[in-house]
Parts: sequence; structure tokens; C-alpha cells
Amino acid sequence: MPHFQIDYSGNLEAIVDLSGLCERIRATAADLETFPMPGIRVRAVRVDHYAIADGDPKHGFIDISIRLRAGRAADVKADATAKIFEAAKDYLAPIMQTHSIALSLEMRDIDPGLSLKTGTIRDHLEAHS
Repeated sequence: MPHFQIDYSGNLEAIVDLSGLCERIRATAADLETFPMPGIRVRAVRVDHYAIADGDPKHGFIDISIRLRAGRAADVKADATAKIFEAAKDYLAPIMQTHSIALSLEMRDIDPGLSLKTGTIRDHLEAHS
């Protein structure tokens, strides 16, 4: 049940295709064994109130947070983190050449004893080849 949350400064909405970024992250994650495909959830949340660096409103940020159930080896998590970060960085590279944007990513473990969940997504997935 990996959750990918993209917090972004509101001033980027007009210049970054955030749906496209969500899809790039989803597709990259789905190709990695670290992230079970039926549990992948990617969402982007606009942040309207922020202050960055010297306070110039031209600066923007994209912060990606990955939460997943604990239990994976450190090297597996490091590799997955690097691959997701590279996918986001590659996707944003053309925009970052012309705009002031801070990009960050962090992965955190979810304690399975403190994380309850239920759902029917697996029941509704069509068989994939």
C-alpha cells in the first residue's frame, strides 16, 4: 500500500502538468517489485501558503513523500527511492531549466501495527497480461 503524496507550491500549477507527474510516478512505481501495483496511490496536493528561500514568489517547490509498510530491506528502499526521484527529476528537467523549483523526496515506513486499511480495488482490477 505505497502512498505517494506530492505537495507543490501553488505557483507551479500553471507550468507543471501535475497529472502527468502523478502518472510518471505511478508507472515507475508499478515497474518496481518494491511497490505492489494494486496498492499504489499517487496524489498531488496544492499548497497555497508557503515561503521559500529569499521570499521571492517566483520560487516553487515539489516535495514527494513516499509512505510504505515497513519490512523492506534498506537497500531495496534506497534503490526504489532513487528510481522514483530520477523519474520525477527527468519529468521536471525541462521546466527546472527555466523556473526556480526545489525538488525533494523522502520515503518513510508505516508501522503495520498502527495502520488499518480495507478496500476493494483488488476485487475490481481487470486481469492484466
